[in-house]
Amino acid sequence: MRIGAVEAGGTKMVLAVADEKMNILKRETIPTLMPSETMEAMIRFFQAHPVDALGVGSFGPLDLNPASETYGYITKTPKLAWCDYPLLPRFREALGVPCLMDTDVNAAALCEAEMGAAKGLKNCVYVTVGTGIGAGVYCEGNLVHGLMHPEWGHMLLAPRADDPMKEGVCPYHKGCLEGLASGPAIERRWGVKGKDLPPDHPAWELEAHYLAQLCVTALMTISPEKIILGGGVMGQSHLFPMIHKETERLLGGYLSCVKDVSSLIVPPSCYPDSGLIGSLLLAKKAWEANQ
Repeated sequence: MRIGAVEAGGTKMVLAVADEKMNILKRETIPTLMPSETMEAMIRFFQAHPVDALGVGSFGPLDLNPASETYGYITKTPKLAWCDYPLLPRFREALGVPCLMDTDVNAAALCEAEMGAAKGLKNCVYVTVGTGIGAGVYCEGNLVHGLMHPEWGHMLLAPRADDPMKEGVCPYHKGCLEGLASGPAIERRWGVKGKDLPPDHPAWELEAHYLAQLCVTALMTISPEKIILGGGVMGQSHLFPMIHKETERLLGGYLSCVKDVSSLIVPPSCYPDSGLIGSLLLAKKAWEANQ
């Protein structure tokens, strides 16, 4: 059995072919351009390297309701050329193999639950903090969808009183997580990219405060056994102890079951390939469902 994966991002598409033991045999990265051009390149790749099933972890929002006429479509995405694009149907039509699709962060959550930082657990949240903020939820052994899929990047936060940019950069909401704590928010607020700020810059204390609000909300709502924070912004390793400390402060001793915040809020084990490996796991599930 050979399985294929697409990690579909706003700037690049990462393609892979693996064997049944998840050993990657072939990998390629192509830029995310106009849909017709990008799809042709991806289909050529899988025609040259045939697979028995395909998993797609994509940027969104997505229609993930199997009963919907637009199941597998990218819906009202900020990447306007891809709005209402039938991504999964195009792959199914072109390749003629079982296909399964989910969000890129749900794919990453699946990877970390089955093979990474949350292995052996039934519940985890995977959050990517970068150009945008998104979260995948793995609950009682299943990926969460519901009305659509988790959109944690747009949860509303309480802006800190001393934040010089309380409304954030999100065009849809004032004071949401993505608007206040994403990479573009850091750059807009301080006039420089986060990677160029020193570890003792006040930006990081503020960032830790907002990400700690995220962690507390997660603990109080879906009660995950691991909160996994990945993405480009989390490459600042000094953020983790700051988030741990601020999460403990915000919890105020309320959750007696939380004994060690540092082992609860962790980096991903499979980064930067969590989403790609998760997409391979989706392909494996698609293949097994058709046996």
